[in-house]
Amino acid sequence: MIGIFKTNITTKEDRQTILAAIQSRFEVGQCHVDLEDCDKVLRITEMKAPEAEVISFVKGQGFDCDLLE
Repeated sequence: MIGIFKTNITTKEDRQTILAAIQSRFEVGQCHVDLEDCDKVLRITEMKAPEAEVISFVKGQGFDCDLLE
Protein backbone atom coordinates (compact mmCIF):
# COMPACT_ATOMS: atom_id res chain seq x y z
CA MET A 1 0.00 0.00 0.00
CA ILE A 2 1.12 3.55 -0.70
CA GLY A 3 0.30 6.26 1.82
CA ILE A 4 -0.03 9.87 0.67
CA PHE A 5 -0.44 12.50 3.37
CA LYS A 6 -0.64 16.29 3.65
CA THR A 7 1.76 17.69 6.27
CA ASN A 8 3.22 20.94 7.57
CA ILE A 9 6.86 19.80 7.35
CA THR A 10 8.83 22.73 5.93
CA THR A 11 12.55 22.27 6.59
CA LYS A 12 15.08 19.72 5.41
CA GLU A 13 15.98 19.02 9.05
CA ASP A 14 12.36 18.29 9.99
CA ARG A 15 12.04 16.11 6.90
CA GLN A 16 15.08 14.05 7.86
CA THR A 17 13.87 13.72 11.44
CA ILE A 18 10.36 12.52 10.58
CA LEU A 19 11.49 10.17 7.81
CA ALA A 20 14.01 8.52 10.13
CA ALA A 21 11.35 8.22 12.85
CA ILE A 22 8.82 6.67 10.45
CA GLN A 23 11.37 4.19 9.09
CA SER A 24 12.42 3.12 12.58
CA ARG A 25 8.82 2.75 13.83
CA PHE A 26 7.09 1.16 10.82
CA GLU A 27 7.86 -1.45 8.21
CA VAL A 28 7.88 0.71 5.06
CA GLY A 29 9.63 1.02 1.72
CA GLN A 30 10.68 4.47 0.62
CA CYS A 31 9.54 7.69 2.32
CA HIS A 32 9.68 11.19 0.93
CA VAL A 33 8.39 14.65 1.81
CA ASP A 34 8.05 17.10 -1.09
CA LEU A 35 8.98 20.43 0.48
CA GLU A 36 8.22 22.28 -2.77
CA ASP A 37 4.59 21.13 -2.90
CA CYS A 38 1.99 23.39 -1.28
CA ASP A 39 0.68 20.40 0.75
CA LYS A 40 4.19 19.26 1.81
CA VAL A 41 3.20 15.76 0.66
CA LEU A 42 4.53 12.80 2.62
CA ARG A 43 4.61 9.68 0.43
CA ILE A 44 5.30 6.26 1.92
CA THR A 45 5.62 3.12 -0.23
CA GLU A 46 5.14 -0.48 0.86
CA MET A 47 3.32 0.74 3.95
CA LYS A 48 1.97 -2.09 6.09
CA ALA A 49 0.65 -0.01 9.01
CA PRO A 50 -2.85 1.48 8.93
CA GLU A 51 -2.99 5.07 7.68
CA ALA A 52 -4.57 6.22 10.96
CA GLU A 53 -1.61 4.83 12.91
CA VAL A 54 0.90 6.66 10.72
CA ILE A 55 -1.10 9.90 11.03
CA SER A 56 -1.22 9.55 14.80
CA PHE A 57 2.52 8.86 14.95
CA VAL A 58 3.45 11.88 12.80
CA LYS A 59 1.15 14.10 14.86
CA GLY A 60 2.81 12.75 18.01
CA GLN A 61 6.12 13.97 16.59
CA GLY A 62 4.71 17.51 16.50
CA PHE A 63 3.62 17.80 12.86
CA ASP A 64 0.24 18.12 11.19
CA CYS A 65 -0.65 15.08 9.10
CA ASP A 66 -3.83 14.10 7.28
CA LEU A 67 -4.76 12.00 4.27
CA LEU A 68 -4.33 13.91 1.04
CA GLU A 69 -7.66 14.10 -0.79
